[in-house]
Amino acid sequence: DVLDIGCGFGWFELAACERGAASVVGVEPEEEALATARRWIDRPDVSFRRASAVALPFPDASFDTVAIWEVLEHLPKRSEPQALAEIARVLRPGGALYLSTPHGSLRARVTDPAWWLIGHRHYAPERVAGLARAAGLSVERLESKAGWWQMLHVNDLYVSKWVLRRAPVLDRLVEPRLAREWKRPSGFVHVYLAARKPSA
Repeated sequence: DVLDIGCGFGWFELAACERGAASVVGVEPEEEALATARRWIDRPDVSFRRASAVALPFPDASFDTVAIWEVLEHLPKRSEPQALAEIARVLRPGGALYLSTPHGSLRARVTDPAWWLIGHRHYAPERVAGLARAAGLSVERLESKAGWWQMLHVNDLYVSKWVLRRAPVLDRLVEPRLAREWKRPSGFVHVYLAARKPSA
């Protein structure tokens, strides 16, 4: 049983089901954000619910896995410890958390338009690991991934979507290089964490 916090249009729900999840619940804080997912995903093993990451409306030990992809930075400031505590609460003993968030490196921040425009938060890997440990989770893996090609891709996406109102302009140039970059063992754009709730 999987919980996806900040499910967006439901891409992870489909991916999780393809990989054998028994059930997936996707949550967003506003009903409007769930409209696309509800319109296109109609499966008995997938459901969507309005919920806040800092006050999850589920009983203790409800899920085997919790995923929170690129969401931590969008939560209310200083609410990260509360969100991680809620995640730990709804995980079953032995359950896993998978999390990604923007890396706190100077290179990642200064090349992120959202950092300049809206104060998009970035996190040092050690801080992400510290939040997980403070919630009682055991960190199993902590990685920094992606580099300059990812930042070019992000900027191309911003400009193409919001200024040019079209599909990304540089996709053909960036995509093959991006795929190679993600295979490298380290980077400075994203932090990925895998953590586990201790077994009872």
